[in-house]
Amino acid sequence: MLKARQKIGKYKILGRLASGPLANVYRAFDTIHKSRVALKIPKTARNISHEDFLNEVQVATSLVHPNILAVTNASFIDEHFVIAMELGEESLADRLIRRISTEKALDLADQAICGLAHAHENKIIHCDIKPENYIVFPGNQLKLTDFGFAKISLRTLKASGSGTIDYIAPEQAMGRPKFQSDVFSLGLVLYRLFSGKLPEWPFNWPMIGNERLMARIGPDLAAIIRKSIKLDPADRYRDAVQMYAAFRKVKAKAKSKSSRRIRSSAKARKRTSWRKLRWREFQLQYKKILDTRHECRHCQGPVAESMQHCPWCGKDNPARGSVTQMPAACPRCDRGVKTDWEYCAYCYGPGFEVETTRNFPDKRYTAKCSNSSCKEPLMPFMRYCPWCRTKVKRPWKLEGSKHSCRSCRWGIAADFWNYCAWCREPVKREK
Repeated sequence: MLKARQKIGKYKILGRLASGPLANVYRAFDTIHKSRVALKIPKTARNISHEDFLNEVQVATSLVHPNILAVTNASFIDEHFVIAMELGEESLADRLIRRISTEKALDLADQAICGLAHAHENKIIHCDIKPENYIVFPGNQLKLTDFGFAKISLRTLKASGSGTIDYIAPEQAMGRPKFQSDVFSLGLVLYRLFSGKLPEWPFNWPMIGNERLMARIGPDLAAIIRKSIKLDPADRYRDAVQMYAAFRKVKAKAKSKSSRRIRSSAKARKRTSWRKLRWREFQLQYKKILDTRHECRHCQGPVAESMQHCPWCGKDNPARGSVTQMPAACPRCDRGVKTDWEYCAYCYGPGFEVETTRNFPDKRYTAKCSNSSCKEPLMPFMRYCPWCRTKVKRPWKLEGSKHSCRSCRWGIAADFWNYCAWCREPVKREK
């Protein structure tokens, strides 16, 4: 791990942007060219080969396009392999947290497909299409990056099932990526862009967020997205080039529909449902205490990363797929973790590679591990100690509520919830 203000070659580290299983990405200042750049530096581990990153550089530099992130330099510096790239404002994943107008979303979708189409024209299969790998630049410009898993399409294609689980195509998960696999992943990115939701497998229509999807872009563009995520690769577009041609034909119609919808929105606005009023009241009382900044992937109710189940509909891991505020994420449950933790505090997942020997203080720590040989700090509603993996036996109480689950004894908001967020026990309200 590099620290802020540390120098590596001509670059001065300004801060860390992201940390993945294979590499860290930093925001840095080029002291010679006097410009800000993004530095991707592979982690030093036995199972990580520099050949994969050399392949990424060679693929990226061969693709010159306005919607593909340019690699400006790559070299070995102080025993580190350093890849310098253009520095954007944020990832598409970060941008999706905030409201996006339909017109801007259509423009982003156009660029997302166009960049991938250029890669496919050059026989490159990306293999890891997801919002985190699209970078937003000033002026709403979008660029595709991270060709670390990319494969060159030859007569015989040898590849692994590498990719991100929430966006990976079935055939790619089995080690047989195709151009249609990228189309599948991009279809899910577009579905999330327009609906605000990432559906779960199996994709049974209508899926969560379908109503909003249809209202924003209409049936023609929705049909393109639906075709792109078909189970059988033969039923999808053969590549992003064909998908882009279909998209361009219906984009103007979708823009026209958006304009009409905006003009009539005041007249067509419906009254807030009783369920949303209930959620709003709950947020006023418990949002800061529980950190319910996310929405359930199934019912859209407010949930927190720490919740094992949705308190509104009972589904497992309701915040999965949301963008975490933590510097890293557990590869098993996708919940946020701190870089000085050795284990996931929520799913008893496998141990992490220790990135630092420093313990970072945090105002969210409110208790200590019961293990006498550990005594490290804990955040509310952790299930396990992230330092020694000891299970938390003392029930967590919910500030502002006198109610506890009759099964697990943890605190619950009985006046609002239908299920216990920690063990899924149905909540019985007092009459």
